[in-house]
Amino acid sequence: MKNTTLVILAAGMGSRFGGLKQIEPLGPHGESIIEYSVYDAIKAGFNKVVIIIKKAIEEDFKAHVGKRLEKAVHVEYAFQELDMLPEGYTIPEGREKPWGTAHAVLCAKQYLTEPFATINADDYYGPEAFQLIHDQLISSNDICMVGYQLGNTLSEKGTVSRGICETENGYLTKITENTALDKNSGFPMETTVSMNMWGYQPEILPLTEKYFLEFLDNVPNTPNPLKAEFFLPLVSDKLINDGYKCKVLKTTGKWYGVTYKDDADQVRAALKEITESGVYPKETRVNG
Repeated sequence: MKNTTLVILAAGMGSRFGGLKQIEPLGPHGESIIEYSVYDAIKAGFNKVVIIIKKAIEEDFKAHVGKRLEKAVHVEYAFQELDMLPEGYTIPEGREKPWGTAHAVLCAKQYLTEPFATINADDYYGPEAFQLIHDQLISSNDICMVGYQLGNTLSEKGTVSRGICETENGYLTKITENTALDKNSGFPMETTVSMNMWGYQPEILPLTEKYFLEFLDNVPNTPNPLKAEFFLPLVSDKLINDGYKCKVLKTTGKWYGVTYKDDADQVRAALKEITESGVYPKETRVNG
């Protein structure tokens, strides 16, 4: 069986949340959402985890979460920093915002020699999603994504950003990022959306580097050059245009996340209920 890697995107600034939501204790025993993701990933068959963080949070992250993960699975750390740019490129004056999720993956490319899936550190995806994407990665060379129903991914505390997906015969044809979605946005609640759970083969990395150069060259022409980001949905869209097929793996599972600080209590209650229902053992710490 192929080895598979889980890539956890944990370098975001968390500006709306107001802190290091990557290590916020949310489970019944103080687990972070990352611990649930790694637990589900291991059970699904993933055997390596690559965590992308910023150097500034390395010590706190490893102390609160990393050391436990390392006891359960092979863990590598990659770092995403603003100055990690191709030769000949420099940070625009005044730029503080990270370069985005696809840039984060490029920062970890040295560890991505096997089929890999990406997830956000602060999103709870549920066991089914990890099994779906793992099985797809080992059975096909197509790229893939797990698609959620919009209504299962909204926050009660404010609007959210989601990739609205258009599909044909089970494959993605177009994805459009919408940055202000709530239950009154006008989209049907069963609309398929991306939660940044993508599956790729390592062969897409050279193309991703090519797309990043194109992105950087175009930054000065964007409406806000200091905030333009290189997102994974953009990469997937470009890959489709270049002839790749992207299988959409639909789940009716419920997403939970901490986009806003006030989301934390709702997520704690949900994880407690899920654990008590028997989905997880009473002690979900990944090192058992």
